[in-house]
Amino acid sequence: MDVLPSTVTKKRGGRMQHETSRSGAIEADPDYVRLVRSRTRFSLILTLLTLAIYFGFILLIAFAPHVLGQSLTGGVTTVGIPLGVGVIVAAFVLTGIYVRRANSEFDALTQQLLERHK
Repeated sequence: MDVLPSTVTKKRGGRMQHETSRSGAIEADPDYVRLVRSRTRFSLILTLLTLAIYFGFILLIAFAPHVLGQSLTGGVTTVGIPLGVGVIVAAFVLTGIYVRRANSEFDALTQQLLERHK
């Protein structure tokens, strides 16, 4: 296996990986570390929020089905219908929030890092 002079071989997770000096420099950049932390924190918050909404709905189904079965208007539409739709809509909204921030803030910071480490 030929290794270019500009690459470094590192052992990660029990396997060898080739890493260019550029990616090593980017990983060592404090702005990169801040970007990764910020993106990870934001993703974790949205993930936990999504799980809370979803499992809250599931727990409501499991432990208080009578609440979901109550009629909204005296007809056939129950409380569970808009709550179920709300869970789906919340997933789309939270995904949209992530995509918007990723496309604006995170992508811009990534481009700045790549430009700085050409």
